[in-house]
Amino acid sequence: MVSSTPDSAPNAEPKLSATAADLTAEDLDQTHSHRNVGTTTNNGNGNGNRTVTNNNGHSWTEGSGDGTPFDWSRSFHGLSLQPFDKEIAEVLLTPVNTKDVEIKPDGLIYLPEIKYRRILNKAFGPGGWGLAPRSETNVGPKVVSREYALVCLGRLVAIARGEQEYFDPSGIPTATEACKSNALMRCCKDLGIASELWDPRYIREFKAAHCVEVFADNVVTKRKKKLWRRKDQPKLDYPWKE
Repeated sequence: MVSSTPDSAPNAEPKLSATAADLTAEDLDQTHSHRNVGTTTNNGNGNGNRTVTNNNGHSWTEGSGDGTPFDWSRSFHGLSLQPFDKEIAEVLLTPVNTKDVEIKPDGLIYLPEIKYRRILNKAFGPGGWGLAPRSETNVGPKVVSREYALVCLGRLVAIARGEQEYFDPSGIPTATEACKSNALMRCCKDLGIASELWDPRYIREFKAAHCVEVFADNVVTKRKKKLWRRKDQPKLDYPWKE
């Protein structure tokens, strides 16, 4: 049996309590590199620690070391430790439903952020995933940004910086929330969720089959402009009118 407690630094090597005689060379390699991990078991005491068992049957404990949860503003715990179960992967990699894909007037296609949340809830269960801030909120003259980490089943999965424009100081709280949603969508790329939306061929084929570019007049400025919409959506009405 091998028991270890990582240092507080995110990439610290585990400290082994067993002697070298208790371990084979393969055990040491698996312990230090976290490769070929067989099973992982949460200790169930809510302190952020868990037991990892390699393919040779040896186990060690990973956690913050002092019984406190991981500091997700710095920790990289669990990154690329092992693949998620097949059932979870199938949910994450399900091809995107074309009825869920929207298009902005400028021609950018996207999946509404609530769809990402539903996919994560279906894959990991409500409460099985979360976004942890990795930085303070940066409020610029026109843009709010903040870095977030996506944590699923106690493991760091991805890190991304979300951003959102605002036009008035009173809109900063709303922009801050939108910034979080933007980071979530970017993090989900690493899980393969709706990956088609970043595929140039898919984008061209989707727009050709499901969207139309139309001329519209701005009802205020009377300026004419070509804009995009889905074919199955009503005609543009305000402030741009077909």
